[in-house]
Formats: sequence, C-alpha cells, structure tokens
Amino acid sequence: MRCRLATPADAPRLAEIYAPYVRDTAVTFATTPLTAADFRHKMQGPYPFLVCEKNGEVIGYAYAAAFREKEAYRWDVELTIYVDSTHHGQGAGRTLMTKLLALLKAQGYLNAYSCITLPNEKSIGLHKALGFAEIGRFDNSGYKLGKWRSVTWLHLPLGNFEGEPAEPVPLHTLPEAALSAILNEH
Repeated sequence: MRCRLATPADAPRLAEIYAPYVRDTAVTFATTPLTAADFRHKMQGPYPFLVCEKNGEVIGYAYAAAFREKEAYRWDVELTIYVDSTHHGQGAGRTLMTKLLALLKAQGYLNAYSCITLPNEKSIGLHKALGFAEIGRFDNSGYKLGKWRSVTWLHLPLGNFEGEPAEPVPLHTLPEAALSAILNEH
C-alpha cells in the first residue's frame, strides 16, 4: 500500500468509493452521492487530501477540512476517511489516518475531530487506537434509511497549547522533503 496526495484524476474513483456509503449505509448523513467535480473541489485549499493505493488502484481516501468557519477555530480540523468496502481490514484506514495526522501536525494544526455515525465500532476502534477520545454524543441527530441515527464526536490534540499558537500553514507551503518523508514513511 502507498499513500500520496490526491490529484484531480483521482476524483472519479473517489466518487465511486463514496457512492455506496451514501446509497446503502448511514455512515454518512449525505443522501446524494458526490460527483467527481465535488471531489476535485474538496482537493483545493490548505488541507491535505490523501489517497491510498494498492497495486496501483485507489482503495481509499482521507482528508481534512475546516472544523468551523469562525476565525478562532483555524487550528482545528475535521477528518473524513473512506475505504472501498472490498478492502476493509487491510490497514488502509490506519495508514491514511497516520499520514494525514502527521501532515496536519507539520502544518501546525492543533486539534483533529471526527464525527462517526453510531454504531460503527470499527471506525471508533481505529480512532481510539490512534489516540482519539470520545468527547460527545448527539442522539437522534440525523434521519436516514428509515430511522433516527446518533453520532459520536472524537478528538485528538495534535500540538502544544502553551502560549500564542503559530498560524497553520497551507499544505503547498510545506517543503517537498517534509511531504516526502511523511508520505514515504513506513
């Protein structure tokens, strides 16, 4: 398995991975699958968007986005991860999350959050194995596939909270050597 930064050429495959989660599960509260254009749009901006390949095929992806829009939240990110259902349990999720978190730390982000629809013990287990802690549950917060669904929020501190924080830097400003070291680390 190999992780790399996503490119616009990956967008159709990402839409293909995501669509069954939208149509067939409550893992996401979305009810309309994203298009390739939607994924290309998500790749723009200061946050990392990674794909995981196995034998040259994209089998999963993970990315960060703004947690909230107000300025004082600029050190916080919300994470998203999806792995093709035929590749669950092979380590793609852990690999993607580990590299995503390392990039976010290098950029200067200080808090990572994930929102997980319940039940989803595999995703919660992965997050907890990476150091996340459950910080809150929102009961009956979404209605999908004929029933009300609850979610749990998980949090991972990424840095030091002493003094005034440095501004997070956009991904494209990280030195190529730092990007390469993180993405190629085993």
